[in-house]
Amino acid sequence: MSSSHNLHWRLSRFYFFYYFFVGSFVPYWGIYLQSENFSPSSIGILLSLFQISRIVAPNFWGWLADHSGHRVKWIKLTSFLGLIGFIGVFWAKGFFWIFLVMSALSLFTSSTLPLAESLTLAHLATTDGHYSRIRLWGSIGFIVASLFLGYLIDLQGINILLWGLLITQAIIFFLSNTIPEAKEIHHKKNDLSIWKIIKTPSVVALLIGCTLMVSAHGVLYNFYSIYLKEHGYSSAMIGWLWAVGVICEIFIFMLMPKILRRYSLKTILLISLFLGVIRFILIGASPDHFYLLLIAQMFHAATFGSFHAASIEVIAYFFKGRNQSRGQAIYNSVAYGIGGTIGGLGGGYLIQYLGGQLGFMIAAISPLIGFIVIWYGLKLKIKGNKVFG
Repeated sequence: MSSSHNLHWRLSRFYFFYYFFVGSFVPYWGIYLQSENFSPSSIGILLSLFQISRIVAPNFWGWLADHSGHRVKWIKLTSFLGLIGFIGVFWAKGFFWIFLVMSALSLFTSSTLPLAESLTLAHLATTDGHYSRIRLWGSIGFIVASLFLGYLIDLQGINILLWGLLITQAIIFFLSNTIPEAKEIHHKKNDLSIWKIIKTPSVVALLIGCTLMVSAHGVLYNFYSIYLKEHGYSSAMIGWLWAVGVICEIFIFMLMPKILRRYSLKTILLISLFLGVIRFILIGASPDHFYLLLIAQMFHAATFGSFHAASIEVIAYFFKGRNQSRGQAIYNSVAYGIGGTIGGLGGGYLIQYLGGQLGFMIAAISPLIGFIVIWYGLKLKIKGNKVFG
């Protein structure tokens, strides 16, 4: 096996198991909390801890990575502390103790991915690989987890989820010890102030647009499974609906190199936002129509897949060299931290007081506003992956 293929394999399997954890947690943790008799607003608060942590924690770890010139050792540390933090859930009962355990878990787990993203992009800068071809293994991990856990929960009960998450966290920590460090390449943008880059109008527009898109997905990630459960869907069927979205996401990741050669990053972002509006309207309007929900889940290819891949590429263009880890951390903190918090907390109260159908339809307003912001605010002179060589 060549060194480049070996590197691809190590990064891909890390993504697989990281998103295996996500594919276990996102569809079913809300159901677990509901089984512990928490209200929608309380569930919204607890699940939003991960998004709130993303506002601060990734920036701290990103700063350490950029200033130390090392990323791998911080990936190891955050994955280890995430494992230790999760163990407490086996003894945590009641809102206060669950709040403490999830706070500890989220502080570290939310930081592992942006560090891994910047490491992956740093490796790819010196190879002929594509981010999307490595990231798609994360999507495969999500699918396997959501389907496997769906059937397992139907057979064994929701508490089996705790053991699945613990084992996955242990594997993530083990694999973090197999990832090689990347060499830093000097760029002219190394010497730019991080704040000068952030204040660039196009960066501001991108971050606002991403925040709005993710805020709608915050409602989805926290309450979609509960919403389906209340409309009579089994855990296995819920797993399949999540899996369909991510299967379509895989196809878009496989096609992204060709898409990037043909369309500008701005065009990809705008189409993704437009389809986001349609997706959330469909979810809210048709909970009892399986095939319409299926179509809405297929739009995940755009509302997450192409949108995230294009956003990552734009961030990589503006934040280079020693700013790269912090650039990815800022993107995660603003888009997924602030956006996810707004969607998670706001969605909890929307669904508790207005119901799931109206809550999801209101969520469609966010990508609509994001479309307008990106249309007028994002200026890119060069199309597609030509920007990034």
